[in-house]
Amino acid sequence: MSNTENMISRLKEIVGKGHIVHDSAKLKAFAVDGKVPKAVVYPGSIDEVSQVVAYANAQRLAIITRGNGTKMRMGGIPKKADIVLCTRRLNRITDRDCENLTLSVESGITLNEVQRDLGGRGYFLPLDPPFTDKATLGGIVAANSSGPMRLLYGTARDLITGIKAVFPNGDIVVSGGKTAKNVSGYDMVKLLIGSLGTLGIICEITFTLLPLPEKKWTLLIPFPSMDEAYGFVYDLIGSQLLPASLNLVNAAAANKIKHPMPSQKGNYLVAIGLEGIAEAVDRQVSDMGERGRNHGALDVVNVSSEQHEDFWTAIRDFAQELAKDSPNLVSLKSNVLISKNKELLRSYENIADKLGVECAFVNQCGNGIIYSHLLVKGDLDSKVDSLVELIGQFTSETSHYEGNLGVESSPPSIKERVNVWGISRSDSGIMQRIKGQVDPAGILNPGRFIGGM
Repeated sequence: MSNTENMISRLKEIVGKGHIVHDSAKLKAFAVDGKVPKAVVYPGSIDEVSQVVAYANAQRLAIITRGNGTKMRMGGIPKKADIVLCTRRLNRITDRDCENLTLSVESGITLNEVQRDLGGRGYFLPLDPPFTDKATLGGIVAANSSGPMRLLYGTARDLITGIKAVFPNGDIVVSGGKTAKNVSGYDMVKLLIGSLGTLGIICEITFTLLPLPEKKWTLLIPFPSMDEAYGFVYDLIGSQLLPASLNLVNAAAANKIKHPMPSQKGNYLVAIGLEGIAEAVDRQVSDMGERGRNHGALDVVNVSSEQHEDFWTAIRDFAQELAKDSPNLVSLKSNVLISKNKELLRSYENIADKLGVECAFVNQCGNGIIYSHLLVKGDLDSKVDSLVELIGQFTSETSHYEGNLGVESSPPSIKERVNVWGISRSDSGIMQRIKGQVDPAGILNPGRFIGGM
């Protein structure tokens, strides 16, 4: 019996014959940047996850964790891909305590499933990452994925009080719990959030909940120029107003958002989301509209509560919609000082124009995040050189403004020639040492994280 046959036999013993995929034709659907696994397993419990991981560690088999696959284009090209461990059978709500504003769930449940359950009880989980209909909470947390509403509610790091995970040797480790401070020592919870599954496989998470806001509203305010748009944006940021989200998009992006846009689009559109007590929302709508007109707005368009969610879903899932028309889409994420948003975006536009690359830009103004979507049309091979050069120039320019740039998704031919995590920082050596101590065999997501970890 071959090594692969032995592996498949052992995995069947652990998860059951009906919960493993090893047919070569079906395995292609689970490839990560061209690396096809030898098997895909669907554990039904944390104990089964532990057994799979312990076996893989003993046999030095590489594991790539997957929920619904929405984050599989992130990160570097994996060094190995022996087993894909899919968490979708870990999909239970294990503790719902609305009285104490906490929720514990297994990692394979989707965010939409959780929101539907909580919504009927008058609560919600204040996360709004892309692909909420498909993204599992384990994937969201492992990638620390967030959306435009992070301006008001924060990210997963701000909302999680406990995690249960399986470490590379198969140990089940519990850190934190339902209260904000119930343990002493190193904060293992924060270490696992955003680690892309390289230190442990997240199996259960405890979150903080919030009551549903009384009212939701959106304002769409187009401007003829970048200076006028950012003049308005910085006015809001410096005021006492509290938007839930504050995004600026260029014309290329506004033309492709799957939602009705203002008739006078302008060259830049500022989109503002508001959530909270109805009286406070109404007051802010009036004040922001007046400020917008004072800064030269072409229009002030109100999007009612009924359309609010649809619009912000279109913003969150923008890359997914673009990929339907541009299968070779390259998406970049930059983080920069809030005060440098305008200067950096202007530099990006100049670089893109010189290289002849069409870009759809979405700036989360209050967080200093700029998403740059490179719209690649036609044959990719003929454009790789210019795309690599653009990413290099964008990265250098972002560093000049005290930020960094990462590649959110791209074809492997681009990943092979750029550092998808941007410029290395001084803490990279410490991260390498932590990875070496926790996962000395390097079995978890090898090659996909910072520094090729």
